[in-house]
Amino acid sequence: MNRTEQEILSQPEVWARAFDLTDQARELLVATGEHVLAIGCGTSAYMAASYARLRAAAGAGPTDAAYASELPPARRFDRLVAITRSGTTTEILQALRGPRIAERTVGVTAVTGVGLDGLVDQRLVLDFADESSVVQTRFPTTLLALIRAALGEDTDAMLAACREAVAQPLPVDPSQFHHFVFLGTDWTVGLADEAALKIREAAQAWSESYPAMEYRHGPIAVADSRSLVWMFGEPPAGLVDDVRARGATVVTSQLDPLAHLVVAQRLAVALAQARGLDPDNPRALTRSVILDPSA
Repeated sequence: MNRTEQEILSQPEVWARAFDLTDQARELLVATGEHVLAIGCGTSAYMAASYARLRAAAGAGPTDAAYASELPPARRFDRLVAITRSGTTTEILQALRGPRIAERTVGVTAVTGVGLDGLVDQRLVLDFADESSVVQTRFPTTLLALIRAALGEDTDAMLAACREAVAQPLPVDPSQFHHFVFLGTDWTVGLADEAALKIREAAQAWSESYPAMEYRHGPIAVADSRSLVWMFGEPPAGLVDDVRARGATVVTSQLDPLAHLVVAQRLAVALAQARGLDPDNPRALTRSVILDPSA
């Protein structure tokens, strides 16, 4: 079993450990009444987007999300939350070193003793969720599970769903498809983006992601009998039938959407193995993007 697969399967235990930090997450990430900006790169940017939708929907306060390289211009926030597994990503550090746009800054990482340490006011460290794999799996899901717990969601239900996600058979054989599409609504759009990224990173395959209702607005034109369309949460009315009419295979699930992302992670690893690839060593990727300051 490769490292990536081992880390995927460890998620029920890792989520359970994270729930011990619910009070700290409520203080640092919920911060009721404040205007929050969450930033990240890659996977962390997708988790920032999901976090923003969840926090705002829970009534904790206005919440924006942005790529660290594309900060909103000329705005002030009460709190900036920087999500970065490694704490060394260049764009995150540059954003924090730039003009201060928030009264308070919080860093969320899986490690300490890195460049981020001196650039934020407070830290949330999920070191038990760190990964040796380049491809992120358990760190982002653990963070999002913890955020949901801090917002008052049922931790027992989340854990039960995660255990099911690592134990159930995959819903399809991914080697039968050449095109993968992931769709979400509201906070699960970030999950769809992340699932598509896992397919690209681990299996070097053609994958896309969209808000579910946007899929009919052009992207559905390339769906065919070798397309797999994976939907997070409850599909919009009529969409499943529209996709199947194109000959594509549709996967839906009653499983908690975050747990359904865990199943999608397993799908990406299975596809990589079917293609003779090593998901622990994805092409052209490193654990952290660190840019040459002279470039």
